[in-house]
Amino acid sequence: MRKLGSIRNIGISAHIDSGKTTLSERILFYAGRIHRMQEVHDEEGGATMDYMELERERGITITSAATQVEWNDYTVNLIDTPGHVDFTVEVERSLRVLDGAIMVLCAVGGVQSQSVTVDRQMKRYHVPRLAFINKMDRTGADPERVCRDMAEKLGLNVVPVQIPMGLGDEFRGVIDLVGMRSITFEGKTGEEVVHGPIPAELAEEAADARRHMLEALSMFNDEMMGLLLEDKPVAEAQVRKTIREATINHDIVPVFLGSAFKNKGVQPLLDAVCSYLPSPLDREYVARDHDNEGAETPLSCDPDAAPVAMIFKIVDETFGQLSYARVYQGTLAKSQTVKNARTNNTLRVGRIVRMHANQREDITEAGPGDIVALVGIECAGGDTLCGVDLNYSLESIYVAQPVISLAIQPASSTDQDRMAKALNRFMKEDPTFRVSTHPETGETIIAGMGELHLDIYVERMRREYKANVTTGAPNVSYREAPTVEAEFDYRHKKQTGGSGQFAHIVGRLIPLPAGAELSYEFEDNVRGGSIPREYIPAVNKGFEAAMQKGPLAGYEIVGCKMCLDDGNYHEVDSSEMAFRIAAIDAFRQVFQRSKPCLQEPIMMVEVETPLDCQGVVVGDLNSRRGMILSTESRKATTVIRAEVPLANLFGYATIIRSLSKGMATFTMEMAKYARVPQRIADEIIAARAEQKRQEARK
Repeated sequence: MRKLGSIRNIGISAHIDSGKTTLSERILFYAGRIHRMQEVHDEEGGATMDYMELERERGITITSAATQVEWNDYTVNLIDTPGHVDFTVEVERSLRVLDGAIMVLCAVGGVQSQSVTVDRQMKRYHVPRLAFINKMDRTGADPERVCRDMAEKLGLNVVPVQIPMGLGDEFRGVIDLVGMRSITFEGKTGEEVVHGPIPAELAEEAADARRHMLEALSMFNDEMMGLLLEDKPVAEAQVRKTIREATINHDIVPVFLGSAFKNKGVQPLLDAVCSYLPSPLDREYVARDHDNEGAETPLSCDPDAAPVAMIFKIVDETFGQLSYARVYQGTLAKSQTVKNARTNNTLRVGRIVRMHANQREDITEAGPGDIVALVGIECAGGDTLCGVDLNYSLESIYVAQPVISLAIQPASSTDQDRMAKALNRFMKEDPTFRVSTHPETGETIIAGMGELHLDIYVERMRREYKANVTTGAPNVSYREAPTVEAEFDYRHKKQTGGSGQFAHIVGRLIPLPAGAELSYEFEDNVRGGSIPREYIPAVNKGFEAAMQKGPLAGYEIVGCKMCLDDGNYHEVDSSEMAFRIAAIDAFRQVFQRSKPCLQEPIMMVEVETPLDCQGVVVGDLNSRRGMILSTESRKATTVIRAEVPLANLFGYATIIRSLSKGMATFTMEMAKYARVPQRIADEIIAARAEQKRQEARK
């Protein structure tokens, strides 16, 4: 068993096209895991971590890929994650099981829309991170502005520990402010790291930057502050110790510089991963003990304790399921019996493999801190595996709701079977991908996080399963929501001979505020036994059932807080079924009185366009009901941020190319749900009513 203190579990996360996969490729090369570096758009095979054919064709990362490297007596488990928001669940589930992360930012683009999402995910799972400002060789690189962006837009306490030696084409290396030395990278592939004295022309700037770094660090070390006040030198070892402690405590984010494509700055970043990011021993993890009323129980990194592991990702393959697992406590060994805490079933661990992208290496056991894959066990993403005598569960993975859907149709019965197999697999692997059947037409509807998300899955169906399918026009997932508080007093009474049905409920529907984390809340205010306790859950289930389909246009209802305040029951005729029916009918009545409205998904769109195209791009966004939030000039380009309804963004990739002669790029991610203007809402409701009439005629 390796020393736990020398294990680092890290992920690389960033906005799309910031250079994550290129950085991963350099890390694999310098650590000796591969012997030739390949590029994302390389015609000879593409990057190691982008092993899917579609990833190599499109030059984007679609699935997270895991590997393990050795660096200076440290073992680094590395996960490269997608940057595109449509595949955000891959980032979510990776960060859930990692101890630390590298947040990559573009030296020109700075903090971009997906950088904000990645930051939010890292904060959600309390993951300490280093920041790596990449692409320092690009014209317009400005690390100081990127640091300001991180402080202002993300609220991070950034502490640069390096300054650049030149910018853009003149970038030749970095100055290490901790050891006060220059670092350059020689050799054909930058494999030779050369430490030297600081160039005379940069000595004053380096001394000034070091003073700022020490002042920032002294806020978290009283001894260092005392030395600075007395103008005494601070030892390098003390600086490193303070950076490590402050990083692990989320007090600071150390900033490193480089250009992964030009093979500069990667080895010092790897050194920093080992020096400053936590080992499994430095993180505190807890599980819920369901034998002890769900009490939080700390997990220990003891390899001899009862095992506790989390399945964070599954891949359904021809020869069985591959389940990626992070071991938190104890040891998972081949032929061992463990329990799935969700299903309470026991499982036998068969093969355990260590992954290197899509290649695998058999091992006999995995201890605390290990990230491995289990072959052929039945489980789902987010499941907790534990010793047979334990009943522990770990915090589940956050899953966003789909915002776009489309109908999919097979060409023949053979294609129907192939499509069904593909859909079952994709739904099992990706919790943000949903499949349903239209209740009136019987059409198969797929839903996901964006056009690209669904496009990738449709393409995979055609390629991997040889399913000939056609798709309809994409549909927006609208929602219905109340706007005012309303009261209900509903009595359900039915007598048909023998025992009847009776339930009486009284309460209120309160609209939830915009931006509320939950879309539905239930509050039980019944006192004095006016409704027996065993009937209360049935009322809650009735409200939830009624919210599946709203009266305006048949969309799901959200934003409701249902308060059950009073009611009545009958000794003989009352039942759970009676109270459930009463809740469904009461909700339908009270929702109509709450002045319901339609809500639509609003996307945060970020467009980077040449200056001379700014006017036409802004005009186009305005014509799509977009609200321009900011425009920022960066030398020859402008970055425009706007909130635009998803319904007006279909096919935008083609439009933006034609508006900018192919020069503009854009990204978008889900921002919020907002009320649809009444005129447009009336059109949507009328169109849905007409659609239902046509379906009824068929």
